Amino acid sequence: MKTSGYSAQRVWLHWLSAAVIIWTLVSGFSVASFELPAGIEQSIAFVNVSLTTVFIPFFVWRLFIFIAHTRRTSVSALVFMAKLVLLVHTSIYLIVGVVLVTGVLMMDRPIDVFGWISIPQPLSDPALIGSFVTLHIGACVVLSLLIVLHVGAVIVHEACGHRLLRRMSWCKYRRSEHLE
Repeated sequence: MKTSGYSAQRVWLHWLSAAVIIWTLVSGFSVASFELPAGIEQSIAFVNVSLTTVFIPFFVWRLFIFIAHTRRTSVSALVFMAKLVLLVHTSIYLIVGVVLVTGVLMMDRPIDVFGWISIPQPLSDPALIGSFVTLHIGACVVLSLLIVLHVGAVIVHEACGHRLLRRMSWCKYRRSEHLE
């Protein structure tokens, strides 16, 4: 697997994904875990539904780039750790996809996207919607664990001197813009 720097497009999509995913997981689990005023719960739900709906095309774009990148990778030629990294990243993409799809399918009302547009709810059967709610919650738990694993691996690599954060940084793009 190629381990040199990442393109500006991949860096931007990574940090956009990180911000959206971490915000929605933390705020969603906060609403589920703590007694919050109804207005705050409704505001968080509105923002999360809107934000993740807008995020879906960016995720599809990022998924396409990931697939294109991994298609050029000879998995059999990878060392064990590189295979493990590929497995975890693939799992993250798969689970994010499940979270996004189940998030749409569990909607019991039209999907209001920041008041700009309203998308009709895709399903009307309460039992089916309930099944997707359950699947969504489980997928969010799995995604949270994968994110913790991912962040932990980055910390370990950084501590060992492998500069992953530098490779996934915007700084190199700002420096090159100033040089031109």
